[in-house]
Amino acid sequence: GLVACKSTPPKPPQPSEHALAGLAAQHVAVLPSYAVKVMPGLGPLEAKPVELERSLDTAIPAAFEDRGIKKAWLFPPELRTSYRRNSSYAADPDNFAQEPLRSPMLALDQRLPEPLASQVRTLVALHDDTRLVLAPVELRLEPVPGQPGGRAVLRLVLLDARLSNVRWIGEIVSDPSPTLGASITANV
Repeated sequence: GLVACKSTPPKPPQPSEHALAGLAAQHVAVLPSYAVKVMPGLGPLEAKPVELERSLDTAIPAAFEDRGIKKAWLFPPELRTSYRRNSSYAADPDNFAQEPLRSPMLALDQRLPEPLASQVRTLVALHDDTRLVLAPVELRLEPVPGQPGGRAVLRLVLLDARLSNVRWIGEIVSDPSPTLGASITANV
């Protein structure tokens, strides 16, 4: 006779809690925030875009500190110090040519254009055991339909200095917020 089998559909793979969790123990340099893009339809901002960039540069290391993984990574203050010590050789981390990383056409394994490729190679040459560079290239502030304020979307690009290419592209979305200031950068 026929035997009925009860099967349960396979569960889809669950995303990791943090997309960059596998890099926690590696030495990674985190560039300063590059740009803030304000989308149409937002109410007034509580801070100027440059203030939001500075706030994000403080919020990112704080988030890593909260998770106990800050010690192996290099953040903008350390990169700026290293640049000042080696200014005749190194590129200023606040002036890296990151604009191509904002392109929606950017793809994994894409080669880095010059002068960015040279800037990234020089940066990691100054820091032992550092191969990867994380670039927070754009903080986009956008409205949330039916809610006051908006949300922030942070576009991150992971670069491999030795291969001179793009290793990962991702976005982190904040919770909606009625106010758009330093609190939204801490949330993202």
